[in-house]
Amino acid sequence: MPAAYLTLLTISIGSVWIYLRASADVPFVLAALTAVVCFIWGFALAPWLVQLFIIGLVLSLDKFYLSKAGRLGGN
Repeated sequence: MPAAYLTLLTISIGSVWIYLRASADVPFVLAALTAVVCFIWGFALAPWLVQLFIIGLVLSLDKFYLSKAGRLGGN
């Protein structure tokens, strides 16, 4: 894997961690924007096999979310 893809992935994960820990507005927004930009940029640089894996992961997470929402609404 290219070093640029791994670097952007690391920055994105670090920004998500800061986003979850920040309480002030400015670091909160900056961390969220950095995470989104680095994830999209890293996705564009990733090999096609990694892109397919990420797409499959996102689609499978959507199914889990919808099934949990249906169970919670039925109780």
